[in-house]
Amino acid sequence: MDIDCLPFKNTGYFSELICDYLDQKEELQSFYNRFPTLENFKGQIEEKGNNFPDENREILYNSLQNQYANTKTSKKTQEHIKQLKEPITFTIVTGHQLNLFTGPLYFLYKIVSTINLTTQLKKKYPKFNFVPIYWMATEDHDFDEINYFNFKGKKLQWNREASGAVGQLKTDGLQDVFDAFSNAMGSTKNAETLKRLFKSAYLEHETLTEATRFLANELFGETGLVIVDGDDRHLKRLMIPYAKQDIFEQISFQKVSESVENLASVSDAYGIQVNPREINYFYLIDGIRERIIASGDTFTLADSEKSWTKNELLKEIDDFPERFSPNVIARPLYQEVILPNLCYIGGGGELAYWLELKTMFETMKVPFPVLLLRNSVLAITKKQHGKLDKMNIPVADLFLKQHSFINKKIRNISNIDIDFSPQKQVLEEHFKALYEVAERTDASFLGAVKAQEIKQKKGLDNLEKRLLKAQKRKLKDHVVRMTEIQNELFPGQSLQERNLNFSELYLELGEDLIPSLIKALKPLELEFTIIKTA
Repeated sequence: MDIDCLPFKNTGYFSELICDYLDQKEELQSFYNRFPTLENFKGQIEEKGNNFPDENREILYNSLQNQYANTKTSKKTQEHIKQLKEPITFTIVTGHQLNLFTGPLYFLYKIVSTINLTTQLKKKYPKFNFVPIYWMATEDHDFDEINYFNFKGKKLQWNREASGAVGQLKTDGLQDVFDAFSNAMGSTKNAETLKRLFKSAYLEHETLTEATRFLANELFGETGLVIVDGDDRHLKRLMIPYAKQDIFEQISFQKVSESVENLASVSDAYGIQVNPREINYFYLIDGIRERIIASGDTFTLADSEKSWTKNELLKEIDDFPERFSPNVIARPLYQEVILPNLCYIGGGGELAYWLELKTMFETMKVPFPVLLLRNSVLAITKKQHGKLDKMNIPVADLFLKQHSFINKKIRNISNIDIDFSPQKQVLEEHFKALYEVAERTDASFLGAVKAQEIKQKKGLDNLEKRLLKAQKRKLKDHVVRMTEIQNELFPGQSLQERNLNFSELYLELGEDLIPSLIKALKPLELEFTIIKTA
């Protein structure tokens, strides 16, 4: 397996905000705590260690024991859960939705990044323990985002009516998805393994939460990964004081709104990732997850007649904390309250909204974690790499938009020089002399000279485009082959990892897939990884 890397900003697939964060742009430094370097984790360990109560560890341990009661757990995961009771143990967290059969390929990259960072930290700080955590987004309610996965260009979808938190959904109806998946896969050894995995996860577990826990544990259990479900009454008791500050004092709304405004003042290009609401909690009960809204002296639900006075809602939070579900703004705080966490690993979109949250954390006196961009990967098979070599296409060129990719290659292989830059330079020299003549004679003549220069440059551009178009026709076979390989590796002109499911790589690599990723991915190098499989 050959491994190469590319700076994230050279791929063209990452936002200006994330690229500036990776470059440690000075104007962004107030929006995060510590930049992700091995050395910076020393201060993060000290800060979190001084601000995480031992009683929270006991509650976390007991909740995990309950959550894992019906799960066959590896010795390493059992050890990690026990270590969480110790004040020298810290976590590294990534979170992900309960996508059907893991959804996009980057699910694996998130978790491998998390596992590998704990390994690096243990080598650097051997006196401490570091536990990789996968936070299941069991309380999300957007079923349409998670009810499918792509396999060999086809969308395999779970069709059913759904409402409320997706983690509580029954797995009824997934037999049809399994049948379609099974028929599309063939009967190789690796295909049979994938069939058993899907069947065991989704046809032999009652809820989507249970199915996802089983699946993630099967894939990563031997690495010691610990899977956390935040939809837990005992864990949510720890959230109560923070939920009250959000709902009754609107601290989250005030502080995040300020941060959004401050981020926008740094650059118009950043945009807003997530807008805070006045109340950042849902009410979760009996298959519904509805927004809580302040309405004068009462509190109501967005799509329900249910209402409370302030005192009634205070009592509801104290008596039934499990009924209060944090949204995208409040969930990160909840996570950091219940876990002895040092670092959150996420994609570009996730880190963009985390950068809005620091002042909210500071106001609520919760340490803000290190933010690390997860590893991104382009996996190229031996066959695909052979095609690239035959056409002499550098991997970096594959990241270009398709028209630029084609144009660059045609210019390189054409036996005619299609670049008219030298002619344009000569033209500019001629017009420079004309501008000097105009200035010495009649300044009003300058506009006519400028118009003529623009016209002639445009004429050269048009000639260049026509010549390029003619060469594309002449080299049509080459254009077809190069676009085919780019479309294979960038389906839908998007990153492979955002479209493919892990099963396509598993069919080729089998049980070597995850060990190979663990060997290849370096989370703190902060570069896009290109893997050429053997």
